[in-house]
Amino acid sequence: MHTVDAAVPAIDAVVPAIDADAHTVDVDVPAAVGRMLDHVLDDRLARARAADPLFAKDLAERVARFTREGGKRTRARLVWWSLRACGASDPASAVAALRIGAALELLQTCALVHDDVMDGAALRRGRPALHADVRAQYADHAPPARVDRLGESAAILAGDLALAWADDLVAETALPARTATVVRRLWSDMRTEMVAGQYLDVQGQTTKARSLPRTLRAACLKSALYSVERPLALGAALAGADDTTLRALCSAGRRVGMAFQLRDDLNDVFGDPARTGKPAGGDIREGKATYVTALARARAEATADHRALAVLDRASGGAELTPDGLDEVREVLVVTGARAAVEARIARLVAQGLRHVDRARLEPESGLRLRSLLRSVAGEPPHTTAPPLRPAPGPAGTGPLITSGADVTRSLAVSGADVPEALAVSGVDGPEARAIHGADVPEALAMSGADGPEAPTFTGVDVPEALAMSGPDGPEAPTFTGPDGPEAPTITGVDVPEAPTTHGVDVPEALAMPGAGLPGAPALSAPALPQTPDTGPEETAR
Repeated sequence: MHTVDAAVPAIDAVVPAIDADAHTVDVDVPAAVGRMLDHVLDDRLARARAADPLFAKDLAERVARFTREGGKRTRARLVWWSLRACGASDPASAVAALRIGAALELLQTCALVHDDVMDGAALRRGRPALHADVRAQYADHAPPARVDRLGESAAILAGDLALAWADDLVAETALPARTATVVRRLWSDMRTEMVAGQYLDVQGQTTKARSLPRTLRAACLKSALYSVERPLALGAALAGADDTTLRALCSAGRRVGMAFQLRDDLNDVFGDPARTGKPAGGDIREGKATYVTALARARAEATADHRALAVLDRASGGAELTPDGLDEVREVLVVTGARAAVEARIARLVAQGLRHVDRARLEPESGLRLRSLLRSVAGEPPHTTAPPLRPAPGPAGTGPLITSGADVTRSLAVSGADVPEALAVSGVDGPEARAIHGADVPEALAMSGADGPEAPTFTGVDVPEALAMSGPDGPEAPTFTGPDGPEAPTITGVDVPEAPTTHGVDVPEALAMPGAGLPGAPALSAPALPQTPDTGPEETAR
């Protein structure tokens, strides 16, 4: 009988030691993350084999291989360059950032493996998805239905294992007490948001919920936060960045994260399968409502384009969608102007996000690297230079680290307050008037001069765009004029219609935020607003 040694491991076995020089990591961040993953996964595989050799072979080794063969390590790189841009270079911070980056890669493994089961996708990265691989392994051992069930069950367990390893890695990372509180709260919220976004996605497929507001809300939860904003926040928190810097990076991350998801939506329809590793039109075949298709539908309804509506209805959820049928969908997306509108929105979101980066107190060289990475994430060509930064006092990212759970939630969470349903916007992307739920989603808001210097910059993350604020860039409250037309949206408040004109972004009284406090953490007053080359698509979970 195979037995497991129940002896308590030595502490250095629980938290394997590894050295990291920040300047060496700068040269090749993905390689450094890969080395950390090798270090961690070798340890986890040894422990899995000690538990049971078959489990290790069928599940643990597949999880390790999938994670090691991952994509461009974008989330881990965002953690790293956020840390570096906020001025951290000491070995302890560098090791912590690499460990958190490795944990994000394992979390991505969990998300993708589970996603493939829910979508019934046979391929991932041009190879059999994990459930399909297990199914093929046992194809001769049982009837097809039972083998299918085994493959799906194995993939669910494999994703659970990846999540457990990711959580272990975060929990075992040595951090100062205050930093640990913030990082673990961020990590916890990120996992919840990822699941919430995925549930909205699959529920929408079943109920055929196709509205623009619903699409934006799901995209914000499952992609903008998980893929960009939270990694930036984790890096800043590890560096001990002040609250203002942290919120500026979060505001940048949410905008670029939404651009990232919109780019992924376009790639699903117009991308090259040789680069994406998945068949074109997967979201359409699965009946997923993406922003570009929801926008095309809204425009077709507004102009009574019955042919376009018929094409979209026929294609959505059609597992047998042919190449000719997909070409018809592409034509609708082009003719309705949806594709061009999404491309323009991506550029606008990236520009808005980079303005937040430029106004943060960042270390210049690493700040430029972060800026270039954010452009690349959204599918925009990276720039080697950035516009001159506004003068700001103090070194990069300095100031008191947030310790209050209320500040963390105000700045970073989406527990009800970040995804309000009280914003009515007229003229979003064309004549169709829509109620846009999700004031935290910046592209649902039209800002006066959104791509010019006169545009107000909103640094607070918790939906300041929906509040009438006194002077983000001056004493006057910003004017909203509509992103694609002159219509002025009506702002009815954030989750509370009676929300007053506000002179501060964080105003917790105006936002219903469950769980805003962390145990034992003092409440901090709302800080003042600041005055101021990769190629190929990145994988998205879900």
